[in-house]
Amino acid sequence: MTPFAPPLADVPVAVTTGGVADWIAWGALVCSALPAGLTLLNLFAFRPPKTGETTSAAQASRERQPPERAERLPRLSLLIPARNEAAGIGECLHAALSSKEVDLEIVVLDDHSTDGTGEIVAAAAREDGRVRLEQAPPLPAGWCGKQWACRTLADRADPSRDVLCFIDADVRLAPHALRTLCEERARKGVGLLGGFPREACGTPTEAAVIPLIHFVLLGFLPIAVARRLRGPAWAAGCGQLFLTTRSAYAAAGGHDAVKASLHDGLTLPRAYRAAGQTTDVVDAAELAVCRMYHGAAETFAGLSKNATEGVAAPGLIGFFTLVLGLGQVAPIPLLIAGGLGLATFSAGATAALWAAAALSFGTRAALALAFRQPWRGVALHPLGVAFFLVVQWTALGRKLLGRPAAWRGRSYASAAPSPAPAAVLAGPTTGPRRPARRPAARPALRGAPPFTASPRPGASASAR
Repeated sequence: MTPFAPPLADVPVAVTTGGVADWIAWGALVCSALPAGLTLLNLFAFRPPKTGETTSAAQASRERQPPERAERLPRLSLLIPARNEAAGIGECLHAALSSKEVDLEIVVLDDHSTDGTGEIVAAAAREDGRVRLEQAPPLPAGWCGKQWACRTLADRADPSRDVLCFIDADVRLAPHALRTLCEERARKGVGLLGGFPREACGTPTEAAVIPLIHFVLLGFLPIAVARRLRGPAWAAGCGQLFLTTRSAYAAAGGHDAVKASLHDGLTLPRAYRAAGQTTDVVDAAELAVCRMYHGAAETFAGLSKNATEGVAAPGLIGFFTLVLGLGQVAPIPLLIAGGLGLATFSAGATAALWAAAALSFGTRAALALAFRQPWRGVALHPLGVAFFLVVQWTALGRKLLGRPAAWRGRSYASAAPSPAPAAVLAGPTTGPRRPARRPAARPALRGAPPFTASPRPGASASAR
């Protein structure tokens, strides 16, 4: 006899929920866990300098020392390239002139400004002899404006001062910052020390996007490993604040080695390492504050100008799009889609999405707590990452179409190529150069505005 077979419609069918959707959910968990885990490790490696602010007792003791011991203070040239920085250069100089326990000169290069930047610096120079104004020579072919300005500043700095510190005009230094950085560089014995200031953010777009500087650094570079592996591919830095010795700068080829780059925060440390010099990075949130950009449009333009030398490099953008897009942007939209019935996830996959979202927001919250970043940026984190990825693809598309990058009224036909992760940046090809002859002092400008801090919105945040 033929065994009885129930009607097909009555046979229970096991339905596998999710399928591809489940794989996406688990992928989101993996992609969020990778930067979360590395960030956790890096929070123990990426630390503020150990020296900190001088105590009142130590300060009083030093003040009691005989005058001849004053020469033991670090003799430092603070070098500031400035192009149309009238809105904030006064504040920058006020903060720098409050520096303690350093023998300081401040050299500002007026890079063909049209807004009165030079007049403000000239007024500061008349009030304080530690300030000196220099005028930029014409920009040579093949040079990025900032790199040419920094090279010119290094040439015109007092040659008897062994320490060079480059800062952007929108950086505000704490009084103990320069002394602390000098001591930290000497303690570590490195040729180039990069400091990451606290990033002040005025608008929601800035709050969501600018702190991703720390997210990308700590989420994708194993800092402890980078300190042991001296290759250029492991180098990192921040173009807002670099401190170096004159001898290390010369050995690395200085800014000649990165003359076409728009991303000196990455390429200058790599040039140092390629020349056999050592580099390191520190958390400078307690030493300096910087407001990079103002508003969404400026943030987009500023980040896209040099993106193809970093995350938007053709060999890297696919990886970062996958990991950041899936791990940081996708979890919340996928959970919403599942809740609305637009996608079907198994119970395990749904739990994976919740875990991915928790890791994503948790990592951003940990960075906000550690580096005094705005908390509204944590709430906007997925949108900030999406904005960041759009910037990267826009920059790459512009490069592939042969369109120049533009910044500060200048266009650059092509930026310096970005090496793949394992590539080695070629050493500087220029030989030793003769220091540029320092021009004679210029007479003070008549009718120059007084030396006052005229801040842009949000630029006056203190670096306490």
